[in-house]
Amino acid sequence: MSGHVAILGGGAWGSALACVARRAGHAVHVWARDSQTAESIQQGSNPMRLPGIPLARGITAGTDLATALSGADCILIAVPAQALRAIAKASAAHLPAGMPVAICAKGVERGSLKRMSEVLEEEAPSVRACIFSGPTFAGEVAKGLPTAITLAARDQGAAEIIQTAVGSGNLRAYLSDDPIGAEIGGAVKNVVALAAGIATGRGLGENARAALVSRGLAEMIRLAVAEGGKAETLMGLAGAGDLILTAMSATSRNTSFGIALGEGRTAQSTLANRSAVTEGYWTAQAVVALAQRAGIDMPIAQAVNAILGGQVDIDTAIGQLLERPVTVEFRD
Repeated sequence: MSGHVAILGGGAWGSALACVARRAGHAVHVWARDSQTAESIQQGSNPMRLPGIPLARGITAGTDLATALSGADCILIAVPAQALRAIAKASAAHLPAGMPVAICAKGVERGSLKRMSEVLEEEAPSVRACIFSGPTFAGEVAKGLPTAITLAARDQGAAEIIQTAVGSGNLRAYLSDDPIGAEIGGAVKNVVALAAGIATGRGLGENARAALVSRGLAEMIRLAVAEGGKAETLMGLAGAGDLILTAMSATSRNTSFGIALGEGRTAQSTLANRSAVTEGYWTAQAVVALAQRAGIDMPIAQAVNAILGGQVDIDTAIGQLLERPVTVEFRD
């Protein structure tokens, strides 16, 4: 059955999701912040975010939130994590009670330390929130290449509506009842990917990168469980799958950012030359604060945060990680 899917966010991810929903036979309207992006999407491309990739035919777009949300059967929010609260607040008056809303941003809100679902619940408490997470490069999704994701929610009915909205032959959405685990996995993997990129940029070798990714996964699991999530969720698409894709590819925003740091460029100069958001940069501080609040140890995340904040240089941070006492790999 076809429906009306509203997508908030005209970036690479919002445009890619619009393609998926349109190919699944739905009417799709994208809200974008600026008229130039909206016009480009409506004409079938997004040259700033997905250069050279044609979008699915028939997608409409505009800059008015009320118009975007009018008549929607479900909503996908694909704005940067730190912008979610503002968009949720602006949308709240146009969201009917019980509306299924999929959060496609990966991060933790700085300052409040809220997960994205908690932010949405505060600003639009009547909606039915789902978490969209997993190993997804927007360009590949837009092209229709095979992709699998986790769709996590307490309300399985809402998740099934979103599943239908994005369900197509090339995108498989696996349902989960653990939104906390999915959210923590999506947020922390960006920070671990920064660490992996730093190791690559510093020329530390593949062994070091594999070690950072493996131990980073352990940190992801530790925080997810402390926050009320399930360890097994982090071994699936929303955890290990997403981490492997992000941390092992130089085309990843977070890994490439880390590579730039490892090669000696500053965080600020690297950010200034980017139009796309590097979520790990904005999430590291919040992840470390969450870990401190939960009383758990996350040395890799702490090292990345210290490097980004200028409290320690990269070589010193690496030395501190290597000097940590060796313990058992797994604890009960």
